[in-house]
Amino acid sequence: MLALFDSLRHWLDGVAHLGTILAVAYLLYLLALTGWIMLQKREPVATLSWILSLALLPYLGLFIYYLLGPQKVKRQRLRRGRARSGMEHYSDVCPPDADCTELAKIAQATTGLAPSSATEVTWLVDGAATYAALLEAIAQARDHVHLEYYIFNPDHAGTALRDALVERARAGVQVRLLLDAVGSSALPRRFLQPLLDAGGEAIWFHPRQLLKPFKRPWLNLRTHRKLVIVDGRLAFTGGINITDDEDESRKPDAYRDLHMRIRGHVVRSLQLVFAEDWLYASGQDHSRFDIARLWPAEMPLRADGPINAQVLVSGPDSGWETIHRLHVAAIQEAHERVWLVTPYFVPGEAARMALTSAALGGLDVRLLVPKMSDSWFVTQAARSYFDELLHAGVKIYEYGPRMLHTKAFIADDDVCIVGSANFDHRSFRLNFELSMMISDRDRVAALAELLQSEFDRATRVHDQAGRSLWLHRLPEAFARLASPLL
Repeated sequence: MLALFDSLRHWLDGVAHLGTILAVAYLLYLLALTGWIMLQKREPVATLSWILSLALLPYLGLFIYYLLGPQKVKRQRLRRGRARSGMEHYSDVCPPDADCTELAKIAQATTGLAPSSATEVTWLVDGAATYAALLEAIAQARDHVHLEYYIFNPDHAGTALRDALVERARAGVQVRLLLDAVGSSALPRRFLQPLLDAGGEAIWFHPRQLLKPFKRPWLNLRTHRKLVIVDGRLAFTGGINITDDEDESRKPDAYRDLHMRIRGHVVRSLQLVFAEDWLYASGQDHSRFDIARLWPAEMPLRADGPINAQVLVSGPDSGWETIHRLHVAAIQEAHERVWLVTPYFVPGEAARMALTSAALGGLDVRLLVPKMSDSWFVTQAARSYFDELLHAGVKIYEYGPRMLHTKAFIADDDVCIVGSANFDHRSFRLNFELSMMISDRDRVAALAELLQSEFDRATRVHDQAGRSLWLHRLPEAFARLASPLL
């Protein structure tokens, strides 16, 4: 019996010793990870939030960070897209005699995409109108159709588009479909088989790899872009995904959203963006792309359209946060008005300062957000900023009839930005986003008319006083504190 107790005591001592070793090893790992987080050069509040989560939630915090924390990928890996595509020659530059604005110069310096032009920019409101225009354009495709989407669902909208692509592929049109693996996770692989059988190609951006413990799943680093290019002449982009949730003809409570149809020289820049994304996601060699097919022979070599247009891209492959930077710069340059429409509003310090300063300076500063978005957490975080904005004179509106999914921005009467990017940390720093900056009074006026109709349908927020501490202020404060982790 004594021998048994002695063996048990030795075993427990060994377990305790092993536990000490594991605890020390875990502590050293956390210290190293903390140092790594600090070297990521995040905003200080985001850095502190992650460090606190690791300290207060030892194992859960580590798991969450593994899934959501990293916001940078190896830039040289992403930049291989342009380097190996052999398309640097097709990256335009701002001509010496062109009247490039400061905003255009910032965009070119941070993206490599020069100011360009369009012969057509048409605003498309909601999914039904967008899908009709998109299907019509695809039906007329003669050479190729390139598509990149965050969400592509196997519902009526998705099936109609897939069938249109299958028909074109069977007719000999080259079809390439790039889908985000997380956003389009509801799409079974077999859904795309008819397209593959017809000769089309479909690949996934950052496939989920949770079962590979030594290869990070990249849950945070998604392509949020919505882009369709037909024959290198016509493009569609904006905020509308492929889902019945965007089609008011099928769902009365479908998202309120905005898209655009574009023709002209600027399609060259959009084609370059797609080619880089495709080569990066697929790992294919640039020889798979026939440059002559990307840009039709009749496409002008220089921007000559009447509408000034420029492609804005941002993502974790760049440290410039181009879309965020352009919004802030445009707010600072505005003299009369700043209108911002976004489904998710979680501004950083620079954007918050720019908005409040513009309002304090007497500009017509308006913010339109959903009364209740599809994310309760983000709604609470957005409302936590209302007091400061209202006090500065910002006019805040909440859109109630449906979920507002529009991402639009107007500065004065001559600049607007429309695209896929929300006004939050995720879009500005984590997602691969695509927006268009249009400098044209007629197009800005048309957009302003559309947005004014949205303001008319919305409810203006006048006062935040009298709200419950437990039901409103504390949840909002908590959401705001945790928002840098998203």
